[in-house]
Amino acid sequence: MRIYTRSGDKGTTSLVYGVRVAKNDIRVEAYGTCDEANSYIGLATSFLQKESFSEKEQLLTFFHKVQTILFHVGAELSTPEGKEVKWKLEEVHIKELEETIDRLDAELSPLNNFVLPGGHPAGAALHVARTIVRRAERTATSIERVNPLVLSYLNRLSDFLFVVARFVNEKLNEREKNLHE
Repeated sequence: MRIYTRSGDKGTTSLVYGVRVAKNDIRVEAYGTCDEANSYIGLATSFLQKESFSEKEQLLTFFHKVQTILFHVGAELSTPEGKEVKWKLEEVHIKELEETIDRLDAELSPLNNFVLPGGHPAGAALHVARTIVRRAERTATSIERVNPLVLSYLNRLSDFLFVVARFVNEKLNEREKNLHE
């Protein structure tokens, strides 16, 4: 299979089912932003591979699942209205994020102030992924009749990325800076 097709050389691309749209179409922007977030999650996991802490393997396994589901979100966003989505997002995916957020957050010291993004390179990359997911969420809200589970998943995913960035920084002994330090 060739990587290049030349079909996008004039500023259009295909959605699922071959529907051609401009590359600046809101759907393309939304699923492209999810792809960008997915890449930053991959960057964060590459940093984590080199570290050692008790929850590492469990986190890496969950990140793999998150990255896969983010592709499902992209499928939802790249499927034209009225067409069947091949990879469906489900309520259970949101519930898994919530349960993981609660579990990780219970191990963290309480927040008393805003945290400045940074810390360990994995934590910093997760903070970047979080802000990109927020942009994907904002963009997705502009799509008419978008699956509400997409918006819920993106909203919860950004919360998860915030908590897991803090968790990683704490496990790797990287002190987070508060806004007023």
